[in-house]
Amino acid sequence: DNWAFLYAQRLALKQELPLRVCFCLVPKFLEATIRHYRFMLRGLQEVAEECAELNISFHLLLGYAKDVLPTFVAEHGVGGLVTDFSPLRLPRQWVEDVRERLPEDVPFAQVDAHNIVPCWVASPKQEYSARTIRGKIHAQLPEFLTEFPPVVRHPHLPSCPAEPIAWEACYSSLQVDHTVKEVEWATPGTAAGMAVLKSFIAERLKSFSTHRNDPNKAALSNLSPWLHFGQVSTQRAIVEVQKHRRHYKDSVDAFVEEAVVRRELAENFCYYNENYDSVQGAYDWAQTTLKLHAKDKRPYLYSLQELEQGTTHDPLWNAAQLQMVQEGKMHGFLRMYWAKKILEWTRSPEEALQFAIYLNDRYELDGRDPNGYLTLVSLCPAGCLWSICGIHDQGWAERPIFGKIRYMNYAGCKRKFDVDQFERRYAPTH
Repeated sequence: DNWAFLYAQRLALKQELPLRVCFCLVPKFLEATIRHYRFMLRGLQEVAEECAELNISFHLLLGYAKDVLPTFVAEHGVGGLVTDFSPLRLPRQWVEDVRERLPEDVPFAQVDAHNIVPCWVASPKQEYSARTIRGKIHAQLPEFLTEFPPVVRHPHLPSCPAEPIAWEACYSSLQVDHTVKEVEWATPGTAAGMAVLKSFIAERLKSFSTHRNDPNKAALSNLSPWLHFGQVSTQRAIVEVQKHRRHYKDSVDAFVEEAVVRRELAENFCYYNENYDSVQGAYDWAQTTLKLHAKDKRPYLYSLQELEQGTTHDPLWNAAQLQMVQEGKMHGFLRMYWAKKILEWTRSPEEALQFAIYLNDRYELDGRDPNGYLTLVSLCPAGCLWSICGIHDQGWAERPIFGKIRYMNYAGCKRKFDVDQFERRYAPTH
């Protein structure tokens, strides 16, 4: 279910050439820990096995693409290169670095395989809100939201097979924190991800529209780790979920809104706004209001360590933080509350944003993602730039610290769901 893969095979079949898949394993990436790398590498093992069945060579190259890929291209006489797309700064730089080092006669194509409507096709500029991009995306879904053609068993074999991969040895090349442990609830790989999608459709889809904002109810898809690592395609999830629209119209429509419109709005923001992870990326009204209230007295001030350990005065916030630390996933509704409280309890909007992104990227399985900078979660419109800087939101009644940024508080959460029940579930053990 990958348009870049499918395009590459189509080119190889047309030229009657072997097809190779390369993954460049970088030693570190933002705040990713062993939790994220193990999830990714165990999923890649499944990819390597599938490639072998399809007569497609899979290569795991250790190092940055600019250092290992051009050499690989030259050594194997590669005739063309196809890559996927990410709007984030580092992956875009990787693509540029490879492009500069490739031989001039090797064409290099990029396919946006993880958005349904390709980012640069959906809109030529940064969109102001979901309202302004929604119509543009829906107008193009008939063209892009289709079933995938199959990857076929490749008829043209390379002259020499790929070297066997020493998977466990890969871990010694990593320069990442090993203290953030893997989670038990999420098994890596496409087979496990598709099983989660199947269980969502069978058990939780019917209540998605009514209960997705209640952290105590099992109504979410829980797909974001597999979507983030490309182990399940968002397009596949939408194709399968839409088959049930006749029975669960409201839930299917809500799922499409969050998984397509809101998710691709986040991609649009990161692609067209180079300051997607800083206060400078906010609208003028938001920067002004935050600056006006930057010196307001904070009711509490917490260090990064106190926040990380979930030792604030607020038991709901602590429970949400501990859920993220333990499970690698925080409920989407609580991510809004969580980020807004960091704004309220830190020295400045800049520090709040820095702390929120650090914690999100370090613990969330779906961190380091466009949705983290804007929506903080695949499939839920809430998050860092939204919560702290009002991106894709509007100005609200002015108040201390927040200025015109939308406010959330503990009492409001108590009106929405059984806060006590959630707090008991994630109460600190010490």
